[in-house]
Amino acid sequence: MSLEKHDLVHEFPEYRERIHELKINDAHFRGLFDQYHQVDHEIHRLEQGVEVSSDEYLEEKKKSRLNLKDKLFHYLSA
Repeated sequence: MSLEKHDLVHEFPEYRERIHELKINDAHFRGLFDQYHQVDHEIHRLEQGVEVSSDEYLEEKKKSRLNLKDKLFHYLSA
C-alpha cells in the first residue's frame, strides 16, 4: 500500500505558481482544489489505518481523486 503524498503541488510541481494563482482568483478551481484535497486527505487517513473502511470504499475514493485530478489538470493546462 502506497503512502505517497498526492497533494496537487506534488502531482504537478511544474504548475506550482499557476495553482496558487487559480486558487486565489478562480472560485471554480478553488472548489475543485478543495474537493481534491479533502478526498486525498481521507485516502491518506484510510491507508494509514487511522480510519477503517472497506476496500471498495477506498477504491471509490481513489477513483474520485483521479477524476478530480484529471479535471484540475485540464484546468491547469488550458
